[in-house]
Amino acid sequence: MSNSAFSRSLVAAYAAAAIACGGAAGTDSTVAVDETSTFGLVQSKVLANNCTNCHTSGSSFATESGLVLDPAVAYKNLVSVASHDATAQADGMLRVTPGNADRSLLYQKLILWDPNHPRNYGAPMPLGGESLSSGQIQFVKAWINAGAPQTGQVADAGLLQNLSKPVYSTFTPLAVPLNGYQVKVGPFDVAPRFERELFVRRDLRNPAPIYVSRFETKMRPNSHHLLLYTFTPNIPSVVMPAPDVIRDIRRPDGSMDFIAMLPMGYHTFVAGSMTPTGGYQFPQGIALELPANTTFDLNSHYVNTTGGSLTGEVFANLHTVDKSTVSKIAHTLFFNNESFTLPPKQITTVTKTFTMASTTTILMLTSHMHKHGQSFVVKIAGGPRNGEVVYQTTDWADPAIKIFDQPLVLQAGQGLTSVVTYNNTTSSAISFGLTSEDEMNIIYGYYY
Repeated sequence: MSNSAFSRSLVAAYAAAAIACGGAAGTDSTVAVDETSTFGLVQSKVLANNCTNCHTSGSSFATESGLVLDPAVAYKNLVSVASHDATAQADGMLRVTPGNADRSLLYQKLILWDPNHPRNYGAPMPLGGESLSSGQIQFVKAWINAGAPQTGQVADAGLLQNLSKPVYSTFTPLAVPLNGYQVKVGPFDVAPRFERELFVRRDLRNPAPIYVSRFETKMRPNSHHLLLYTFTPNIPSVVMPAPDVIRDIRRPDGSMDFIAMLPMGYHTFVAGSMTPTGGYQFPQGIALELPANTTFDLNSHYVNTTGGSLTGEVFANLHTVDKSTVSKIAHTLFFNNESFTLPPKQITTVTKTFTMASTTTILMLTSHMHKHGQSFVVKIAGGPRNGEVVYQTTDWADPAIKIFDQPLVLQAGQGLTSVVTYNNTTSSAISFGLTSEDEMNIIYGYYY
């Protein structure tokens, strides 16, 4: 698996795993649709019913993902537009490649409901729902293969009358690794029209330190993400959760359970994925060391927009190697800025530089901020690449994870600068703190 397959956004508000980030913003969602054309039917019978509830101009989903599918702009945002999905880019795929549905990410996202799909293009769409009908999928495919024109009739509209669902392979659990450990959550129910996000502590019970060369994940459909954390050493005993007990952060009425969220203030990121299958392979000879008796806090998030219950289930494998095969031990990067104050009713940008004491090779970066955070940017500080942006995200709840196919090497005296923008809409000043009403400013990553 390419590291690029893991280098994509933990997309915003359950939609950023969509067709790809970027594209023009919409300005008018009320433009009349010409249903005499094939694309007009694609817009009204496929996109309007399944996509524009999220990807509409002005919505937080469109702002975060950058993809607007309103009638005024859908065509120019889709056809012959490059995808920002790393795997799709590697495959030479566009959002819509005229004449070739197989090389069009729009079509691929509609058939990713097949758990045996050979490529990892993120989550199937529409996320939180269910597969489109066979007729809708075939109609989109026929339009693309006919050249994806904006006008004219090039596909049989009768295809849309086929309301049957495609028959895909059944979900198969992730096999336990021959050398290593597996942690999982579920199966569990996800109530109709509900987002279920939960944590559960799993104790690895490893009697000695282990060396992880690869993380591998697998999830049932409609999972937004799976994240693995460890706890910082200073977590109070009264906050440390009991093992193997599911902690839902949303109550049945949708309100947040802040008590259940308290351990989040003592998390250290270890691994994660936002796609049905995912993972990360450390470069040859490099492994992440985990101490004896490692404890994980697994975070699973499912979205259900249907009228029936869904089943959630997530797996994570830790593939381990003998220490004798490890030439370099990877560590978890943790750069924390606690010295900032956000004035009330004001947008504030906080900048801090973290300097390396010795040559440091960075393999991965991600970030952590709370709900007032609007963007988190990381730049190189010093050296020939001074000021270069190497990481950015606009999603405080599910930040991007950036994997470097070519590791980022920083010499002593160089560093990373975090540039974090917050919007304090409250009437009180906000500073660093552990609750969701406070804020955070943390860079996580892997390095050696």
